[in-house]
Amino acid sequence: MRSSARIPSLLAGLALAAGGVVIAAPAAHADIQACEQHVMQKNKQVTDVVRQACYQGQIGNQTSCTASLDQAGISKNDATEACRAAPK
Repeated sequence: MRSSARIPSLLAGLALAAGGVVIAAPAAHADIQACEQHVMQKNKQVTDVVRQACYQGQIGNQTSCTASLDQAGISKNDATEACRAAPK
């Protein structure tokens, strides 16, 4: 392939990769917020423990998420629902 054809191809690939990262980043934050909002709907305060638990749920560690929320005084059913909201 000629170098004059490689440069536009390389730039197009980089633009697509960078665009994918920009699109994915806000979604991750929104998932944690969905978990936190579920906790707030149950009249519980969002503390650092809750934030960390929701982060664990967002990265797929449901066991840690529910256990941490349970320790924070959230019922097992509510903790499970909140953790399920995180990775969506």
